[in-house]
Amino acid sequence: MSQIRSIGALVAWIAVSLAAGAVGGVASMNAGAFYGQLDRPPWAPPGWLFGPVWTALYVMMGIAAWLVWREAGWTAARAAFVLFFTQLALNALWTWLFFAWRNGALALAGIVVLLIFIVGTMIAFGRVSRPAAVLLVPYLCWVLFATALTAAVWSRNRGVL
Repeated sequence: MSQIRSIGALVAWIAVSLAAGAVGGVASMNAGAFYGQLDRPPWAPPGWLFGPVWTALYVMMGIAAWLVWREAGWTAARAAFVLFFTQLALNALWTWLFFAWRNGALALAGIVVLLIFIVGTMIAFGRVSRPAAVLLVPYLCWVLFATALTAAVWSRNRGVL
């Protein structure tokens, strides 16, 4: 594979991952004000932190997918990519459930399912490229944290969520 094609594919994988973030971003356009009004636990991060963290995580997801694609291609890694795209969709869905539709129960259920798909993606990616799986570790950790935060915020805001 040529270096130009490889770099183009890397850019495309990162763009696909960031696009999933953008789909969620549409649902969270007014999230700052809503998040600020919620009763949050003392360990909740400030709203401004989410954008930079998610951007970095989406870039790492794109790089991870590119590593798997580069190593195995579409056909050999089909199951891994099905898991990858499913977790991207579930990730975007969570933002809609929590911020746009303000449904804490479904957001919590959705993020738990997302965790399962992240772990599945990591396992599938790891079979092809260990660095790809390792690149998803910060994402898994952040979503574990987000799961705890979702549960805590939902329990404190039952009338709103």
